Amino acid sequence: METKDLLKKVRKIEIKTRRLSDHVFGGEYHSTFKGRGMTFSEVRQYQFGDDVRNIDWNVTARYNEPFIKVFEEERELTLMLMVDVSGSELFGTQNQLKKEVLTEIAATLAFSATKNNDKVGLMLFTDKIELYIPPKKGRFHVLRIIRELIEFKPESNKTDIAGALKYLSNMMKKKAIVFLMSDFIAKDYQQTLKIAANKHDLTGIRVYDQREEEIPNLGLVQMLDAETGEYITVNTGSKSVRNAYTEYFREQINYFQESFRLSGAGTINNRVDESYVTKLLGYFKRR
Repeated sequence: METKDLLKKVRKIEIKTRRLSDHVFGGEYHSTFKGRGMTFSEVRQYQFGDDVRNIDWNVTARYNEPFIKVFEEERELTLMLMVDVSGSELFGTQNQLKKEVLTEIAATLAFSATKNNDKVGLMLFTDKIELYIPPKKGRFHVLRIIRELIEFKPESNKTDIAGALKYLSNMMKKKAIVFLMSDFIAKDYQQTLKIAANKHDLTGIRVYDQREEEIPNLGLVQMLDAETGEYITVNTGSKSVRNAYTEYFREQINYFQESFRLSGAGTINNRVDESYVTKLLGYFKRR
């Protein structure tokens, strides 16, 4: 992609997602993810309605009128975006690919964190860690993250969620807000998820296409496995084939839901043609 076209795409996503984070998600994000505690800021004269438990008795005695201690939330939080960039994310039968929806969600969360002066980091993974950007603050840092989400070309097409979670546990020593974004067409990550969720505030965002839920009857169809690169001929006219695929897809969903439930982590399920704005807001409000 040429630099000019890339900058246009980055700018387009910035305008859309920053507006969302400013007007919709900023306050929700702040109230959902609390800081590490309250720290002393200043003392001021007591006003009607102030909590009497915050009266500073030493200053009150000195000036012979009531003063209270003012505290402010100590945030300094870190948001880590873990985004699956394997081959299956390049699928989409509606107006957008799964990858494009993941990019917009990640950008919205990143700007929401920046608005609250939190650090933002990025991890792109397949069956290995493709890219790691350490958490930092600021708009230009978020724009770099968006650029990577748009143009990064992974070396592998396969998926290893467990490996990505192990890397997270090794790299992030302090508690962070973690959004793990994928279609979660994978297994064998339940144990590593438990370990990561025990340390971090973790949420899984599953983005999927409606055609992944069931195969339509189209007769004999040649299909490409985006993660292995192999072509296979599938008889979609066979009811048993369609049922077997639907069952496989449901198994992936059940594994995802059960793994996150057992680990105490949150989940968001978002179909490509659904509004991720509605899904994110609903999740924040439930929290």
